[in-house]
Amino acid sequence: MKKIVRIIMCLLLVCSVAACSNNSDSTAKTADSSSKEQPETTQQNALIVYYSATGNTENIANYIADVTGGDLFELEPVEPYSDEDLNWNDENSRVVEEHEDESKRDIELVSTTVDNWESYDVVYIGYPIWWGIAAWPVNGFIEANDFEGKTVIPFCTSSSSSFGESGKLLEEMAGSGNWLEGERFTSSTSESEVETWISGLDL
Repeated sequence: MKKIVRIIMCLLLVCSVAACSNNSDSTAKTADSSSKEQPETTQQNALIVYYSATGNTENIANYIADVTGGDLFELEPVEPYSDEDLNWNDENSRVVEEHEDESKRDIELVSTTVDNWESYDVVYIGYPIWWGIAAWPVNGFIEANDFEGKTVIPFCTSSSSSFGESGKLLEEMAGSGNWLEGERFTSSTSESEVETWISGLDL
């Protein structure tokens, strides 16, 4: 009789140990699975607004979107600029005429309205540098929106011109928002360089 009791107790002990082992494995697998499903940290509330004349600013905007997980919003003139329009060496070209006559810089855009604008806390504003300032097609967007409560980060593209006062002038035009110091990029800027810059912003 004692032998039978011992055998039963041994079987119960073995079953108990096996059950604990299975529970531990299950818990470990669940934790491991949960850990793998964790998304990388991104700026889900970031918006990247940009005007690109030749594609360089668009490339940088795409890099920022990739790094931050933010949304893109392209500024499109109702009357797009042709290659001839952008020829600053031609004194009769559209950009030269607009540069010489400030009244012609009021460029109508296809849209200045961003869906869920209120939900964005960080707004990047991108543009090429024209004659030392931000390309004026961005002006319409700046004037049409309220940046109150938003962190605004300007960025520009240029082959030789510096960032200059372009960001400061846009900040004055906006009249609201917390504007950070901007950054200039070239056509050869890599995504890793953009990522390094964004990491340094400490947002």
